[in-house]
Amino acid sequence: MVTYKQFQKSASVVLSTFRKPVARFRRKEAEGRMPALFRNEKIQMLVVALGTAVAGEFKINPVPGDLFRIGLGGSAFLLFLLLMSRLPYIRTGLYTAVTVIVFRMVLDYVFAPDSFGIWSSLQVHTSGGLYYLTFALGMSLIQGQIERMHLLLLGVVATCIDFGSNTVEMVSRWLLNGSDISNPATWGYIALVAALRGFFVTGLYSSIAVSQIRALSQEQNKRMEQMLSVNSGLYGEVFYLRKSMDTIERVTSSSYRLYMDLKRAELKEFSQRQLGITQEIHEVKKDSQRVAAGLLKLFDQEAQTMLAMSEIMDYAIRGNRKYAVMLKKQAVISAYLDDDFVTSDYIPLLTLLNNLLANAIEALGPSGSIELRIEQEARWTVITVSDSGKGIPAKNRETIFEPGFTTKFGEGGSAATGIGLSHVHDIISSLGGTIKLYSDEQNAPWTTIFRVKLPTGALKKGE
Repeated sequence: MVTYKQFQKSASVVLSTFRKPVARFRRKEAEGRMPALFRNEKIQMLVVALGTAVAGEFKINPVPGDLFRIGLGGSAFLLFLLLMSRLPYIRTGLYTAVTVIVFRMVLDYVFAPDSFGIWSSLQVHTSGGLYYLTFALGMSLIQGQIERMHLLLLGVVATCIDFGSNTVEMVSRWLLNGSDISNPATWGYIALVAALRGFFVTGLYSSIAVSQIRALSQEQNKRMEQMLSVNSGLYGEVFYLRKSMDTIERVTSSSYRLYMDLKRAELKEFSQRQLGITQEIHEVKKDSQRVAAGLLKLFDQEAQTMLAMSEIMDYAIRGNRKYAVMLKKQAVISAYLDDDFVTSDYIPLLTLLNNLLANAIEALGPSGSIELRIEQEARWTVITVSDSGKGIPAKNRETIFEPGFTTKFGEGGSAATGIGLSHVHDIISSLGGTIKLYSDEQNAPWTTIFRVKLPTGALKKGE
């Protein structure tokens, strides 16, 4: 019997992809929604500039006059840069500086057209534009390190950049407008606001990143569940195929021996016909080999992934709960696990669990109960699947593991095509285990119990 090891290695690469740390997705996912709406980089920078300009009008003036303004503009700009760290920061800062200056000048004209002067308005607001340009220059120095920075360090750096940008703004106001910047209290207030703004925005950014990571994790779990389901089904089909190839090989050998016997008997016509049959059988075998090779090429043969028994159990139960819903059955599936070790044999384990649970669901009436237990007994891992369904008739209990046996037929009378108990038996045998059926009234409320014993040492070999 061909074991599943070659297939298991080939399937591992897909799962290893989904089990990698999600940290590297943080930046991409956090900024992913914005590029989805605005694919053009210049449009993205324009959005940042306009958003910052509008947010900057929600402000307070902590010192007399227009010397220093605290608004949401700086906070919004920092948040934009953190979330959209693929943008060119310096160009984004230049876009934002020009947009802020023009936006504020337009507001001056709209609200005070009689006293509006282009030069005087430009003098007043140029310093505000310089703040954003300086801020962008400072952030460009750490742009490549943002996603790897510790949150506290990022807050400290953002505070320093904010304070430096405010310093440039204050000095430019002094040079352009003659504003007084000698008050120590003003500088202390600027430092305090820079710290509050830096740590608040970085904290907000972290919260957004965490929410994105959670969403990504949920999506990854969904994809991993789908991939495990596909791999489990594919493993069953490859198992079928490899077993069929062994059968074809034996038939080919027997057919060739019959050809030689006919040839020795000088039955030329019959021997030639038998040789043709042998060649046709051999072609079927080669086609099967090509199909198997094509399936195995879908995956990386060298990858190795481990799953915990609790994960395997969880995926099997969740998938079969959906199957019960599809069949419009109310199935209560309970589970018990006493030793949660990891194993590389997750594909055959999931395949046999899926099929035993699916059989149990199909055996239920409109409603019923199923219990899955995975326990340790000496050197064995014992998997028990019990159900309260219709049970297996006594006349069938001796033949349920034989090839071709089925009690399930479609509307047209054709036999079910799912993996049968004979192949579940073969998979378990390939793992060095056994499976037995228990079905009697002493096990109430369970009508059918399948008990699988697998060597724990072999399952833990890759741990």
